[in-house]
Amino acid sequence: MTHDVFDTLASSGQKTVHRRTHLKADRRKLFLYGYAPDNQAVVPGEPLDRTVGSELRRHPLRGDWSIYAAGRQNRTFKPSSASNPLAASRPGEPLTEIPFERFDLAVFENRFPGLFEGAVDPVYSIVETAPARGSCEVVVYSPKPEGSLATLGQDRRRLLLEAWIDRYTALFDQGCAFVLPFENRGDEVGVTLHHPHGQIYGFPFVPAPQANTAQAFEEGYNLAAQLSDWRAEYGVAEAGGLEAYCPPFARFPYETWISARSAASGPWAFSEEERDGFAFLLGDVTARYDAFFGRPTPVMLSLHAAPYGRDGSFQFTAQFYPLLRAPDRMKYLAAVEQATGVFTVDIMPEQAAASLRDVS
Repeated sequence: MTHDVFDTLASSGQKTVHRRTHLKADRRKLFLYGYAPDNQAVVPGEPLDRTVGSELRRHPLRGDWSIYAAGRQNRTFKPSSASNPLAASRPGEPLTEIPFERFDLAVFENRFPGLFEGAVDPVYSIVETAPARGSCEVVVYSPKPEGSLATLGQDRRRLLLEAWIDRYTALFDQGCAFVLPFENRGDEVGVTLHHPHGQIYGFPFVPAPQANTAQAFEEGYNLAAQLSDWRAEYGVAEAGGLEAYCPPFARFPYETWISARSAASGPWAFSEEERDGFAFLLGDVTARYDAFFGRPTPVMLSLHAAPYGRDGSFQFTAQFYPLLRAPDRMKYLAAVEQATGVFTVDIMPEQAAASLRDVS
């Protein structure tokens, strides 16, 4: 790509979404999304150095894969506000990841990826290895350095949803087997950049939990059918044909899921009403956590859509895992959870749902 490419995507509600694809000086792709076309000039400056070099290794006893990416050891760690890499760039100042003076929402290839296009076969290892082909992207929700899904506003959450859907399509077309948009929020989760943002990983394989989920749906489990039975006791909020609820099998205290009453394999399958409802509930659940715990809640959010080619029976969920069990008490994943995957849950899901449901 030698020039920027400008596209018009599907409309978001009553608005049309525009995308600008830009090739950065270090050859990484940057996508700008907004409700108006963007034709501003690039801010010149020294390009950032990209760090690549990783591989996959398989655990011979567990049977799962891990990403080994030594270059990530030196990734950006809690920079000052003056050197925020997720801010817009300013002429005459050090270049940020976004070489433009303004933007609405941006997605770019991670400077310190564990998975990337063009990864080569590992040279040698005494265990089973594979090339770390895939994608790691950063999603910058807003040019403002503070905020959350609760405070972004509905229009920007809808724009985020359209960007997610666009990246799902692109990464599946690129050859990824499973795509996971996610957000880590809070120091307790390990966040090193506090500017509101998330990430998207495109995996060359389907990780075990998602493979097991796909198999369960293919064998007949019907999550959507369960929602009507759970709503009274486990429901938290609803909007646009979607439900937010604490599943009766939750592993984290106050764990909350969002899914559609009519099964959908991914957000790309949502109607306009469902897209509005999903965007609203992303903010609503985040706001409920912050109000209930009385503080910005450290939480992990992940979107679980169908792996490539397995749309048929898969049912999409967005899953929130808070790392608090009380305002001043962390939920630690200690030896038993880490060693066995068997969680001890301190709050009954029905109690958690009632508490979150009552938050105004």
